[in-house]
Amino acid sequence: MKKIFLTLTVALLSVGLYAQKYAFVDTEYLMKNIPAYESATQQIEQSSKKWQKEIEALNSEAQTLYKNYQAEMVFLTDEQKKEKEKEIVAKENEASELKRKYFGNDGELFKKKESLMKPIYDELYNALKGIAEAKGYSAIWDRATGMIMFVNPNIDISDDVLNRMGYAK
Repeated sequence: MKKIFLTLTVALLSVGLYAQKYAFVDTEYLMKNIPAYESATQQIEQSSKKWQKEIEALNSEAQTLYKNYQAEMVFLTDEQKKEKEKEIVAKENEASELKRKYFGNDGELFKKKESLMKPIYDELYNALKGIAEAKGYSAIWDRATGMIMFVNPNIDISDDVLNRMGYAK
């Protein structure tokens, strides 16, 4: 019994020597208290609403053209029908292209978010890194998203894993 107790005590002490310090932050709380974030969010929202109205206007024009086409169809020649159909399709394509331009993967909204938010995120990361280094934290988790916000590179064991697997650099 004494051997088990002694072994357990030594094991706990050795784990304690290598214990890492961790911290948590709440980015939702942080962002609510950063005035630049609120301002950037409002600018993004205003631009988004403006662009959405432009797209809706084009879609509305396309719908109006289609309704007019439906009402006039019986009076139109085949050539006139084709011309009206082309006009409708062109308006729909224009709306789709504008939507892609504003809201696509590399669209204006993405670029605007990037330009306005990146400085805020960089400032947050640098603050987290500074606190982690000053207080000896190995990692900082975000309570709001569950993501790791900062990890001390000294605790990265990726190269050790590769070595163990036989894939040393």
